[in-house]
Amino acid sequence: MENKIYRKQDGIDGEEMINGEKVLRIEKNAFNILLITFSFFLLLSCSTKNSNTENENIFSGRENLVTLTNDQLKNAGIETGLLSTKKISSVLKLNGKIDVPPQNLVSISVPLGGYLKSTQLLPGMVIKKGDVLAVMEDVQYIQLQQDYLSSKAQFELYESEYNRQKNLNQTKATSDKNFELAKANFQSQLILIKSLEAKLKLIGLNPQKVIANNISKSINVYSSINGFVSAVNVNIGKYVNPTDVLFELVNPDDIHLALTVFEKDINKLSIGQKIWAYSNANPNKKYSGEIILISRSLSPQNATEVHCHFDRYDNSLLPGMFMNADVEITGVETQALPEDAFVRFENKNYVFISKENRQFEMTEVQIGDSENGFIPVTNPEIIKGKKLVLKGAYNLLMALKNSAEE
Repeated sequence: MENKIYRKQDGIDGEEMINGEKVLRIEKNAFNILLITFSFFLLLSCSTKNSNTENENIFSGRENLVTLTNDQLKNAGIETGLLSTKKISSVLKLNGKIDVPPQNLVSISVPLGGYLKSTQLLPGMVIKKGDVLAVMEDVQYIQLQQDYLSSKAQFELYESEYNRQKNLNQTKATSDKNFELAKANFQSQLILIKSLEAKLKLIGLNPQKVIANNISKSINVYSSINGFVSAVNVNIGKYVNPTDVLFELVNPDDIHLALTVFEKDINKLSIGQKIWAYSNANPNKKYSGEIILISRSLSPQNATEVHCHFDRYDNSLLPGMFMNADVEITGVETQALPEDAFVRFENKNYVFISKENRQFEMTEVQIGDSENGFIPVTNPEIIKGKKLVLKGAYNLLMALKNSAEE
């Protein structure tokens, strides 16, 4: 018999084969191997798909139902009840800072300027109305007192001449012109004296005490309020202009808290509402107060300011200090359950409905904010009138997960 050599053709093994019959057997073996491999991957794909489907449906359909044995029910600590009506008050959280109204924040300056001769003030010092804050010194104070005393002496001359011309004019012993001139000089000098007296009072000098033998080169700067020093902007020997602020004083009698509230929450607030403020540094220390004013003008960020007075001032509260505040919103009646009745799984909230034969069905619900151990249900119609698990819901969730994994 003649032997022939066959090479790779149409999927036949790449090695050289002798005899056509042998080549045919190899083609069949390759086909069988390919068929088995394809079937394996097909089965694996189906198995994975079924496994994923089962995982996705752990809590769908009847898989949200768990059945307990008598012993499990006894150990789970299950307590049941109905949806109840509660008056839930929510808390609005705001932030802001300690503020002082303009009438309680005083900037101290010297109307005529001058050199700071002495001061004992430091930021934070308590001061009383009438206390000497600083001593200023300048030659213009001397000049002002000199002008006042000279004008006062000149005034006596003009006053005497005015009275003399007045008497002469009544008897027609002098002309009206001379009388009017004497009167004008007298009135002009009176105006000058009054203006100089006002300037002396402005810098803290009493005109009645200004005499030739008591001209002073310095003046005292007095406090006009009771409070404390919030800022000292000068040092001894510095010359200050009339527009310069030497010190800043704060009267704490009307210190208040300015809170920022957004447009959507404005209608939740009202005058007289109680607030509890606290700082980030000491959140456990609460300062009680109440709302005294709600601004009705909105900022570009759709926010406005709410002003609150503290029930009792604390000297640790300083202007500009940032604060947080809780405002209790008037409660409304709503359907609610105890916190222990809820479980959370995969970012959803559930409760358990108690059924017959020790069965419990997990049902998704929508909830609000917790208060005083109760949580409102915002879609109560799906569980209203049903017997619900009020305590032990977490144990049921664990039992349900364990049964789903078996």
